[in-house]
Amino acid sequence: MPFTMSSLIIMKTEKKIMGKIVYITGGARSGKSRFSEKYLKNEKQVLYIATGVPFDEEMKERIKIHQSVRNPDWKLLESYQNLDQIILENHKSIKYILIDCITIMITNLMLLDHNYDWDNISMTEVNKLESSILNYIQNIIQACRRTELTTIMVSNELGSGIVPAYPLGRIYRDIAGKANQIIAGQADEAFLLVSGLPLQLKG
Repeated sequence: MPFTMSSLIIMKTEKKIMGKIVYITGGARSGKSRFSEKYLKNEKQVLYIATGVPFDEEMKERIKIHQSVRNPDWKLLESYQNLDQIILENHKSIKYILIDCITIMITNLMLLDHNYDWDNISMTEVNKLESSILNYIQNIIQACRRTELTTIMVSNELGSGIVPAYPLGRIYRDIAGKANQIIAGQADEAFLLVSGLPLQLKG
């Protein structure tokens, strides 16, 4: 049977290598960060992207605790901005990327990169902010797919409790929840951590 143009396209598509995405979520102190680090076992070619910003003493102490149990062979980069560019710039020298975490990244994008009056913010401003952050999430995913890396994205699971009483809390919950849905929907594997126990949702 002769090759057709469509069959050649299918063959090229099958040979195309795309990066793998692993999504790990859970509530606060659910064990998601520890599970994400165990997922990589003894791998050394890892770029650990920490999105937290040590803006107070409590945050500084939390970062120190994370650093103390982290594999010292891993390359560390602290940033919440331009992660798509960082992935593309570093992918040839590593095999894995661990981003911890997406929800802290969103917090920083909302609070450090903008100066809104959150109690009086308009829906136009909210929609613009949400669109910007969700587009950024998509750009990160697309950058991961353009490499041969395995990228692990850690994020807090939100929205299981009561509706926040203040506008900032509701806006943050909605944006983070939509971001989590986007990542989970496109991930190859997904895990939910509950009390330190992983439940595989996908993959």
